[in-house]
Amino acid sequence: MADRMVGIIGGSGLYDMDGLEVLREERIQTPFGDPSDRYLVGRLEGRPVAFLARHGRKHSVMPSELNFRANIYGFKVLGAEWILSASAVGSMKQEVKPLDILIPDQFFDRTYGRIGTFFGNGLIAHVSMADPTCRALGDILYLAGRQVGATMHKGGTYLCIEGPQFSTRAESRIYRSWGADVIGMTNVQEAKLAREAEICYATMALVTDYDVWHETEEDVSVESVVAILRQNAATARAILRAAVAKIPGERTCACAHALRDAIITSRESVPENVKRDLEPIVGKYLRA
Repeated sequence: MADRMVGIIGGSGLYDMDGLEVLREERIQTPFGDPSDRYLVGRLEGRPVAFLARHGRKHSVMPSELNFRANIYGFKVLGAEWILSASAVGSMKQEVKPLDILIPDQFFDRTYGRIGTFFGNGLIAHVSMADPTCRALGDILYLAGRQVGATMHKGGTYLCIEGPQFSTRAESRIYRSWGADVIGMTNVQEAKLAREAEICYATMALVTDYDVWHETEEDVSVESVVAILRQNAATARAILRAAVAKIPGERTCACAHALRDAIITSRESVPENVKRDLEPIVGKYLRA
């Protein structure tokens, strides 16, 4: 059971994984195009792990260009049952400070034009996103953060914007009034697609700045974000290593069977090419 694979998605500033014994690099071909980069497949803390740099190892893919479907599909093909994600965010709360880490349990989607589902083209499914992250996996990330001495915040709403520009001051103030805790550009589609692929997903939001709502802090800039990212990267790696060691051998959460009652299209009506393309995700249900 302990040989089941864990996926790790590294965000801005996290392009590799200390301690990962890389056994091979895999370039996965998917029906949806190419993932962001090659997957580094190996062992970390005694567990099989596949690592993917979300924006590519040279940070050459911006948020709106990310092929989320290919990235998550690749993890599914590799056999990942859990995905630990790390991403840089701005804080919308005074008490959530730069260098803090928040484990969100809710998302608010303000993106547009991004594809966040594997379904369509004759096969329809509606998975539940009431609780969009895996609670058990989020708890593991939170406890791992406390273990390594990070300042952690458990729970909260991640507001996802399109980018690549940072928010206007008016937008930031409105988002803050909505009750958002952090703001970023990447995690919503990952969470949706991981749920459809029946992969447990949780993310740690690495706070780099107060968004521009803050009156006394300098406005967010790439220079200030990168400076904080360098400090956060070592902490993030330590948390991921500690979290991987805590992941159990078996899953008991609902993520593992999220599609069981979600497919609404009659099995005999599904086009053969769609069955073939989505075999790693829906094959067990369409064969039943």
